[in-house]
Amino acid sequence: MKNRQNVMIKGTKNGLSLQLNDRCSYEELLLELEEKLSDLKGLDTDSPLISVRILAGNRLLGEEQQEELKDLIRQKQNLIVEEIESNVITKEEAQAHIDEQEVTSVATIVRSGQVLEVPGDLLLVGDVNPGGTVRAGGNIFIMGALKGVAHAGYTGKSESVIVASFMTPSQLRISDCISRAPDHYDKGEHHQMECAYIDRTHQIVIDRLQVLKHLRPNITRFKGGHYYG
Repeated sequence: MKNRQNVMIKGTKNGLSLQLNDRCSYEELLLELEEKLSDLKGLDTDSPLISVRILAGNRLLGEEQQEELKDLIRQKQNLIVEEIESNVITKEEAQAHIDEQEVTSVATIVRSGQVLEVPGDLLLVGDVNPGGTVRAGGNIFIMGALKGVAHAGYTGKSESVIVASFMTPSQLRISDCISRAPDHYDKGEHHQMECAYIDRTHQIVIDRLQVLKHLRPNITRFKGGHYYG
């Protein structure tokens, strides 16, 4: 008699939850899952689809294994896998996550026709000329003039911001929001560091840099040392 079940099936308000033992072999897991799916009672094949969430624990499932599990569960015609959740990730996923958290510093002038793109935050020491484009998965900080296009949070991070010493863009984008600079910016009236962000109405707003510490209190990564002021 088994001391521990390799597959535990629980009903939830959203469907079924499958908790998989992460210490047994994958082959043992498949066998028990097939048995338990066959023993499920009360599932009418004419009923609407029932959502299944697979909890893999500390087991890393490859793409082929995930598809094999999905196919096995699909044999119950009214079951469909909505999510496979695991506590571990691949090296590639871990590296991608690290890249998204990194700040890439570049000292250059982005000229017309050029595109500068980074996976995380961008710190550009230089200008973005008209016709030039900078794109970042996170925030964009420009120690210079922004006269071209800046697209922050292109991976869908709507909390991203764009900061520039001279904010005179031809276009601003944050996540899926697009905005052009107000006409008065073309007159050179503003000579202070400014920031752009998405407000509560899902519109891009340009404001003084000082508002950032209130709007995005977690934007700083300052640790240790002392700050006076």
